[in-house]
Amino acid sequence: MNPTTVQIIGAALFAVALVHTFSSALFERLAHRYPRHEGMLHLLGEVEVVFGFWALVLVLFIFALQGKKAATDYVDGRNFTEPLFVFAIMVVAGSKPILQLATLCVKGLARLIPVPRPLAIYVVALSVIPLMGSFITEPAAMTLAALMLRERVFAADVPERVKYATIGVLFVNVSIGGTLTPYAAPPVLMVASTWGWDLPFMMSTFGWKSTAAVVLNAVVVSALFARHIARIEPAARQATANGSGVDSPIGAMLASAAFLVGVVVFAHHPAIFLGLLLFFIGYSAAYPRHHDPLILKEALLVAFFLAGLVVLGGQQQWWLQPVLTAMSPREVYFGATALTAVTDNAALTYLGSLVPGLSDEFKYSLVAGAVTGGGLTVIANAPNPAGFSILRSSFRGGGIHAGGLFAAALGPTLLAMAAFELL
Repeated sequence: MNPTTVQIIGAALFAVALVHTFSSALFERLAHRYPRHEGMLHLLGEVEVVFGFWALVLVLFIFALQGKKAATDYVDGRNFTEPLFVFAIMVVAGSKPILQLATLCVKGLARLIPVPRPLAIYVVALSVIPLMGSFITEPAAMTLAALMLRERVFAADVPERVKYATIGVLFVNVSIGGTLTPYAAPPVLMVASTWGWDLPFMMSTFGWKSTAAVVLNAVVVSALFARHIARIEPAARQATANGSGVDSPIGAMLASAAFLVGVVVFAHHPAIFLGLLLFFIGYSAAYPRHHDPLILKEALLVAFFLAGLVVLGGQQQWWLQPVLTAMSPREVYFGATALTAVTDNAALTYLGSLVPGLSDEFKYSLVAGAVTGGGLTVIANAPNPAGFSILRSSFRGGGIHAGGLFAAALGPTLLAMAAFELL
């Protein structure tokens, strides 16, 4: 390896950003200690701001070392389709008509499960919705599941350990639940066309294993906290009275669903899905009685986070790719799971797709490891910041501690690893 000065700086800033992400609570304490700079410290304490901030520092370094053209060429050369798509899909999927339509579907499925209704809805929200991510994309599934769980679980008076266990299973299940198809999970999408992975291949190689792990994770966490989940429905109903007090009619649900389908279908064409988003915003403004305020702020913060990850991640190939290719297929399975915790899992699989002549076993191990580790941290999988942004205010102190998330996701991650390795 002969890294350039910019690459070394990029790797150092990436490491600083990781430490900053896990230290966001420190900035909140400093904000209270130094009220004169409270605003800036609060801003730096926002997890969604961290990678965008350090990406700006990287661009300024490139500008100082190589000039304006090099800096702008680097930024222009990055692909920001994913951050833009996550922004669009969060706004549409997080709208009141879509959430109510999803709730109706979840309640219908919950009636088929012979357990108390609140517990059945909890199981469905943690299993069926993540698996739907294979068809409506993982960010949409994360948004729907997080909003539904926020209303029915996180808004209630349940112990903090129940909230962490729930978000840990949610993050892991969304990460592995998108592997039934070749287009929904970012780490799969990065390699599917290069390696010729089509729908039958994904279903037969990954899909049934993912389904087994997702369902088992949901059942286990539901069994562990059944007594807490079974008694929270009245509190959740009271907490979720919407601002308008009027349910969206079926016409509004179908119209919003059409916008959602359009955004998903044109997920790789920013000009089209952003145009659809603008039409949707106009539609929601035309029928305010059918819509609550759109989650524009949360979606923008998540998009900013992912865009910063794209900019910083572009300088990590020089050390990540040699690390991956030096491993055996079995080593890469565990190595990819571990590396995913500290970098975006789609970046890992993309780097693998650049290497010619990889064995089928190596390819499987790389992708399986990348998706199983996708719930361990907020940066591990692209949809995680969406769930983080939606749910964090429900935790004590208004934040989700990185250590708590890692510990909560570790059990479901190990179960998913066993499913991909042994089944």
